Amino acid sequence: MLHLPYGPSMIELCRALRAKGVDATACHFDENNFEFEPDLCLRLNSLSSPERENCIHTFLQKAIETYDIFHFHFGATFFPDKRDLKRLKQAGKKMVVHHHGSDIRVGSIARSFNNPYVRVKPEWTEEKIYANIATLSNYIDHAIVQDPELECYISNVYEHTHIIPHTIDVRQFTPNYPDSNTSTPLIVHAPTSRNLKGTEFILNAVSTLKRKGIPLKFKLIEGYTYQETKQLLSQADIVIDQLRIGASGFISSEAMAFGKPVICYIREDLVDKYSGKLPIVNANPSTILTVLKELVQNPVKWGELGREGRKYIESFHDAPIVADRYIDIYKAL
Repeated sequence: MLHLPYGPSMIELCRALRAKGVDATACHFDENNFEFEPDLCLRLNSLSSPERENCIHTFLQKAIETYDIFHFHFGATFFPDKRDLKRLKQAGKKMVVHHHGSDIRVGSIARSFNNPYVRVKPEWTEEKIYANIATLSNYIDHAIVQDPELECYISNVYEHTHIIPHTIDVRQFTPNYPDSNTSTPLIVHAPTSRNLKGTEFILNAVSTLKRKGIPLKFKLIEGYTYQETKQLLSQADIVIDQLRIGASGFISSEAMAFGKPVICYIREDLVDKYSGKLPIVNANPSTILTVLKELVQNPVKWGELGREGRKYIESFHDAPIVADRYIDIYKAL
């Protein structure tokens, strides 16, 4: 089985699948600044356009000879025009597509759920999204998303849509619960996109609280490798994920795995659609100042939320549990 191309959750998933006897390979096309460690990286970013094209052609042929199932992430396949899908279909290969966010988040639909805060990546226009998923769904019957917020964008597109949460190997995250006796808590925020995550509102809230004399430290995590980011998350007392999208992200899951209280915007209509009771402190751009102030001034809640978050990840996100759900889908292809 070949997974391509995405990031840490895909890498963890492939490890968990191999532990259960599935021959799974995580492949990245390009190197990146986060220094993820996939099983295979083609380093296409170091090649010229003709070399890149030839490399993909060669790798596709080898992959067809090697793998039975192709698991595509973020709406990407071997070629931008998706011409490889027809070839894979003719070769009798089984395929599944995994959408992660901007590749299917249509702005007009997102705003229709009473969410005035949401932003989308400008390069993912509605026309591009609809064209992409139309091509994918013509060849692929099973699609996967990580939360109910994303399900609404493709629920009527693919024959089967599955919600499976982020894959977290809890053994790689040693809990470091916040100390309620800490006089100056460390708050961290790690945006992959400031505009999409609502970073400006977080910075304003932190600045306002500092001006009011409320003791706190703040760390904006940008430009760090994945391992450096994890290390900083493990040192935090409070982690803020995003304030615009309306769903918890991968940072929320990793922070909870470390036993950290998490602030994140969960759309009101989605709160009850998560498995179990999601122990996330809800805040949006309009409420972040009040919510952050209350949490900073209530240190007893830090440890309580941290322990609830760790248990939540162990129950619903742990790699062996999640891997079984993927295996069930692969068997149904």
